[in-house]
Amino acid sequence: MLNEREIESCYLGQFIPLHYHHNMLMDQNRMHPFKSAIAYAVKPGAKVLELGGGTGVLSWFAASQASKVYCVEFNPDMVKEARKFLALNPNGDKVEVIHADAFEYLPPEPVDVVICEMLHVGMLREKQVEVIESFKRRYLERFGGPLPIFLPEAVIMAVQPLQQEYDFEGFYAPIVQFQETTVIYPGTVEMAPPAVYSIIDFNQPNELVYSWQGKFVVERNGEINAMRFVTKNILQVVQERSSTIDWLMGYMTLPLATPIKAREGDVLQVSFQYRAGGAIPSLQASLQAEVLYEAALQPQRVAAYA
Repeated sequence: MLNEREIESCYLGQFIPLHYHHNMLMDQNRMHPFKSAIAYAVKPGAKVLELGGGTGVLSWFAASQASKVYCVEFNPDMVKEARKFLALNPNGDKVEVIHADAFEYLPPEPVDVVICEMLHVGMLREKQVEVIESFKRRYLERFGGPLPIFLPEAVIMAVQPLQQEYDFEGFYAPIVQFQETTVIYPGTVEMAPPAVYSIIDFNQPNELVYSWQGKFVVERNGEINAMRFVTKNILQVVQERSSTIDWLMGYMTLPLATPIKAREGDVLQVSFQYRAGGAIPSLQASLQAEVLYEAALQPQRVAAYA
């Protein structure tokens, strides 16, 4: 009989559908920065662990330099898939695909780099933060320090108020939307610049709950009826070039329960709270927005001339 986490994993995190992994292989916006970051982080002869290996492609990137890669995958179908693909590629024999739970697995020896791509916008749904925090605690208990390098190293999360069109051939449906970052959507109007609400550094201890309240100055007249969530993964910090290798995930737009009329100069207050790895509706249920300051109701200053 499945336990609670195994039941949840059937539709979240470690047990996402097979075809979704295939789509990730075709996503160059994801694949190229991961390949570059792994090439930078994994030095010749390194030992590498990947938690949640999927098709095994990130482990295979690491195998070009590493002497050994442990690739942990919970989904038995993906274990078979990864082993099949790795057998078709050079250096695939360096990768050992292990059928295990990333919440429980530890490698048989210390490793230099840990790759974990259990990522979703806002760190929702998938269990990246919880898995890494569990791993760090168990790794230090068994091997002591130092901790390995983590890839990604950090995550920056931001939120932005929008006026979002929800008309689908005349059918009004305020739904959760995922949008590509490189595409201009005529039905999406940015009502204020984004604000950062959390920065996760995987080299440091991290909380599992994000609670935020912040203010925006509205830049144009309109109706604020949605909030866009932005997630940038800092895959590696390249110190010698003072730069980073990043992966900006697609935007997630959540409709507000009650749209708000706003004018240029108004101050909008937004608040929300959710748990890392939680369901999208848990964030939606906590999402609150209100106009604190209406610019049109404030006294107008009259310029004085000499």
